[in-house]
Amino acid sequence: MVQQVNFNDSAFKSAENVQTQAQLQVMQQQASRAAEAVQPFDAVLQTTVDKGTALKFSAHAKERLSLRNISLSPEELARITDAVNKAAAKGARQSLLVMDHSAFVVSVTNRTVITALDGNSMKENVFTNIDSAVIV
Repeated sequence: MVQQVNFNDSAFKSAENVQTQAQLQVMQQQASRAAEAVQPFDAVLQTTVDKGTALKFSAHAKERLSLRNISLSPEELARITDAVNKAAAKGARQSLLVMDHSAFVVSVTNRTVITALDGNSMKENVFTNIDSAVIV
């Protein structure tokens, strides 16, 4: 036996309204979450700029820092970052940074410290594949 469904039936319309209301609620929740996730343009720009200026250390550099007992304070990291910025402004690609009793070979283009040397390791050493030197 087949029962005929009347689409004008109030029970059907209320079920349809409930479904429409639920879909509307889901859409409003998604829009609300999306609005919360949106950051102001200046915050997005600053994050992008910060990522571009962050100094990275290669695995090799990290190993050399550890082996040679070189520890860097936040102030020293800031000095190195400033030196990399200056080298970049002059168009350098690979630079030797000499700071106090340490030296660093840095890929200026990638903003990555490639290796680190202490005072003893710098003596009688020849640095190749660099196009600039910065005394910090």
